[in-house]
Amino acid sequence: MNLHECQREMRSAFLGGFAGQLVSGIIWLVAAALGTWISPVAGMAALFFGSMGIFPFTQLTVRLLGRPGKVSPENGLWSLGSQVAFTVPLNFLLVGAATLYRETWFFPASMVVVGAHYLPFLTLYGMKMFGILAGLLVVSGAGLALYGPQIFSLGGWLTGVVLIVFAWLGRQVVLAEERRAK
Repeated sequence: MNLHECQREMRSAFLGGFAGQLVSGIIWLVAAALGTWISPVAGMAALFFGSMGIFPFTQLTVRLLGRPGKVSPENGLWSLGSQVAFTVPLNFLLVGAATLYRETWFFPASMVVVGAHYLPFLTLYGMKMFGILAGLLVVSGAGLALYGPQIFSLGGWLTGVVLIVFAWLGRQVVLAEERRAK
């Protein structure tokens, strides 16, 4: 398979990242809600531990949507997806350090980490929207940390909404591509 065929298969199997971003967006919104109405620690725990469920919930959602949730063994991009996923928990060490310095930096620092993790999705899916998503999250996270109001969960609310919007956008792009291919 060439790169474009691999990317097309990834887009189709995962509906342009729809389920993963939808699940992630919901987790971010739950974390923001807990951080707003329970405590900052509850919000941090929800995002950290909830993120561990992204892959299984994504697989469940993708399969409920009638997609395979996997690609052919010849598709070398599968391993890239796995490697990219592991960058987030490793980089949460930096989120922890930022949070120790200033608690309100938890969500903005998480936004930078998650945004940076979306850059390889440009190659994984062959969709430019992931570059826009990555840039939006990184710039917004840095901006909130440095210049934004000191509202603990604001970054969580923003990221949850942005992820859900981009989930639907990716879904529409792939469905349109599949309609044109018929």
